[in-house]
Amino acid sequence: MRFISKKFINKLKTEWNEIHCCYEAGVTGYPLYRYLKSLGVNCILVAPGKIPRQSSDKIKTDKRDAIKLARLLRSGDLESIHVPSEEDEAVRDYLRSRDSLRLDLGRNRQRLMKFLLRKGNVYSTTKYWTVSHYKWLNNLHFKNEILHETFNDYYSRVRVQEENLKAMDQKIQEIAKSEAFRERVGILRCFRGVDYLTAMFLLSEVNDFRRFKTAGSFMSFLGLVPGEYSSGSKRKQTGITKTGSPRLRRILTEAAWQHRFPGTGSKIVAARRTGQPALVVALAEKASLRLHKKFRNLQLRGKTPQVMITAVSRELSGFLWAAMNLVA
Repeated sequence: MRFISKKFINKLKTEWNEIHCCYEAGVTGYPLYRYLKSLGVNCILVAPGKIPRQSSDKIKTDKRDAIKLARLLRSGDLESIHVPSEEDEAVRDYLRSRDSLRLDLGRNRQRLMKFLLRKGNVYSTTKYWTVSHYKWLNNLHFKNEILHETFNDYYSRVRVQEENLKAMDQKIQEIAKSEAFRERVGILRCFRGVDYLTAMFLLSEVNDFRRFKTAGSFMSFLGLVPGEYSSGSKRKQTGITKTGSPRLRRILTEAAWQHRFPGTGSKIVAARRTGQPALVVALAEKASLRLHKKFRNLQLRGKTPQVMITAVSRELSGFLWAAMNLVA
């Protein structure tokens, strides 16, 4: 880091035995943190949203922010965020890249279908993006040469991104089977709705489940717990806090939908549980029964799908936390 020289740090060390510093986490990532740690500086990263702020403080400058952070660090009022290793960060970035590709593919598919709709080409035989649908797309031809070139451009983008997505999914599966992830992925795959991709997303974003002391703290980290606005004898709970990663909440929500059905006797799930610790398998089976029962009870009480799936996602996250701590 050019703006913090090693000479400057060594000079500070001659004046003080220990150097403590902090800075707000942001788009610049972790290089500065790792650089300072390599020089023997006690550095922490702080989530901007968790820095105590006074409503009366209306003036913001870099100098005032630095002084405030220094005082909060000295008083112990700052909560540090977890910093992954460079290897774990690389895997996380790869998975996030895959997620971005998935979103781009969805947008390009929509653009293609809207273009065809504007030109009066409507497919209504089966669902979109099936074998029959691709056969229909391959046989499309426009008399106008420019229109046909436009169609080819839209369609080629979709096909290229589909191939890239398949390649990335294959690579993620290879990473999941590597020595660094094999055991933890195997534990998570014991649960219904959790396969290689979901397990790798959880591991890359959470990294170490043991840093959460309770299941409740893990649920809070995911933003799946209800907010509260109470005063005196009045108690009012709001919707979920939605703190943390929206990506993780989406992943857990997709996994939770599998519990609409009983899922007893699934050969696929049974195969994934083969060779896994008995305690984990028992916990996964308990989760399967409990989550389906909860889904049905909420359904009978007339709850909306959003409320039902959020409640099931929250409990599923608790079971996943427990499983990862069973073998820690």
